[in-house]
Amino acid sequence: MSDETGTPPPCPECSGVYTNEAGALLVCPECGHEWPPASPGPLGGTGDDGAIRDAVGNVLADGDSVTVTRALKVKGSPSGIKAGTKVRNIRLVDGVDGHDIDCRIDGFGPMQLKSSVVKKA
Repeated sequence: MSDETGTPPPCPECSGVYTNEAGALLVCPECGHEWPPASPGPLGGTGDDGAIRDAVGNVLADGDSVTVTRALKVKGSPSGIKAGTKVRNIRLVDGVDGHDIDCRIDGFGPMQLKSSVVKKA
C-alpha cells in the first residue's frame, strides 16, 4: 500500500526507504523484513490492542507452538537455531530488549525469543 505520492512506506524495522511490494506484503530489501501493508507498525511485539503478535501478525498466547522463521545465532554455541525449528509450549513475558517469549528449545535449553522471529505453528 503506497501513500499519496505513490511510494511505499519506509521499513518499520530499519527505516529503509527502498520498500517494495511483493504480492500481499511489503518487503525491505535492506533488512529482509516483511509486513502487511495495512499494518501501521512492525509485526512481532505488542500491538495497539496489547496482544503479542508473531512475525506474520497472528496473536500469540501462552502454551502455543511456534516455528522459528530465520536462523538465529546463540551466544556460546557453535551452531545457532535453524530456521524451521519448532518450539512448543511458549510462555509470554515482559522481557528485556523485545524478548517477549520464554521457551525451552531442544538441544539449547531455556531461552527467550523475540516474537518478530517466530510464526505460530
